[in-house]
Amino acid sequence: QVQVEESGGGLVQPGGSLRLSCLVSGSISDIYSMYWFRQAPGKLRELVASITNSGSTYYVATVMGRFTISRDNAKNAAWLQMNSLKPEDTAVYYCNADVRAGDSTKPKNFWGQGTQVTVSS
Repeated sequence: QVQVEESGGGLVQPGGSLRLSCLVSGSISDIYSMYWFRQAPGKLRELVASITNSGSTYYVATVMGRFTISRDNAKNAAWLQMNSLKPEDTAVYYCNADVRAGDSTKPKNFWGQGTQVTVSS
């Protein structure tokens, strides 16, 4: 069994910063790519950033230069540092990971429960 848990959300003023954390736990053999998604009210869930197990990153254009994704393979953890936050960044942020669990030969995709980020004055 694999669990994905996010933390670090909250209320922040425009221009402020937050750091989200994602921890993967359970019977883990390998973690491949890790992702941060977000879903704002009334909108589709969108990919914000991703990072491979070798450190290659991707960012959606709207957060490039403001958000930084990182990970520690030894800790089975990833982070999303969010700077210069805007009201339009308000959403539930989800961590997602491709994990090969236990004796499985193929990875599966696992979601966390999400953490609320609200950017408002």
